[in-house]
Amino acid sequence: MTTSDNRRWALLGPLSVALWIGGIALVNHNNPAEHAPGSQILAWYRSDSDSIVMGAWLFMLGCLGFVSFVAGLRVRLAEAMGQTSQLPGLALAGAAMAGALGLLTAGVDLAGGIDKNDIDPATAATFHHSVDLFFAGTELAAILPVAAVAIVAWRTRVLPRWWAAFAGLVAIVLAAGPIGWIGLIFGMPLWTLGTSLFVLLGSRARMRAATAAA
Repeated sequence: MTTSDNRRWALLGPLSVALWIGGIALVNHNNPAEHAPGSQILAWYRSDSDSIVMGAWLFMLGCLGFVSFVAGLRVRLAEAMGQTSQLPGLALAGAAMAGALGLLTAGVDLAGGIDKNDIDPATAATFHHSVDLFFAGTELAAILPVAAVAIVAWRTRVLPRWWAAFAGLVAIVLAAGPIGWIGLIFGMPLWTLGTSLFVLLGSRARMRAATAAA
């Protein structure tokens, strides 16, 4: 991967995080209580459908950006570990699963916002509460890219070792059932931003080295 390719793919990381944050803020505007009945959820779908649909769409775009970011990162990992290592492919496979489940996490409320006039309270409750199912799956799938990058970074120092240790901690939190949501909501955006930054800094360092050599 060339220096410009590294920089281009790395920029998708911050973009994804921005889309996640913007999407969550819009979807959660006037969000009903956790155990709200279907009638309240349906009323929310009807009164806030525009912000729900826009927020869910932005979040889903962020999920696509995240998969694309890890796809670019995979090449960097393969260069560090060699083409015979399974870790780069495992990172991309995990990111693809997390991205797909993230699409479903936001997609159920998107469907509620779109079909607000064609569903009853029970269906609205089913849509909204199924977010938990897909959210839990996203937690587990996200372990793979974070853990794979942590192992590669620790072995090859393609990223700083202290960042590899942080990534390992995020992976552990994601796997720790009751607190896994902390790893997904806070750990994953931080990991995505930090990894993007290190790739960008590494690209610039190689450019400076090439210029000095020339």
